[in-house]
Amino acid sequence: MYLDQKAKEEIFKKHGGDAKNTGSAEGQIALFTARINHLTEHLKQNRKDFNTERSLVKLVGKRRALLDYLTKKDVLRYRAIVKELGLRK
Repeated sequence: MYLDQKAKEEIFKKHGGDAKNTGSAEGQIALFTARINHLTEHLKQNRKDFNTERSLVKLVGKRRALLDYLTKKDVLRYRAIVKELGLRK
């Protein structure tokens, strides 16, 4: 699988503060971003894979909801994670 346990731990360690802190909003957003990037690359090769396209849209919606939550809770954390992941242009 493209995201094995080591890769997930690395993502959570970098963005969530600790490898065990899997519930932090920043860690979840970073994990969703990695999955979204992987699915986007897959869809560039397989344009007619509509199940993957649907999964991608759902993941983007989940990430958007977490970003909205983070905006309401702490704008500085939101700005930091957006800048770190390069989500806005």
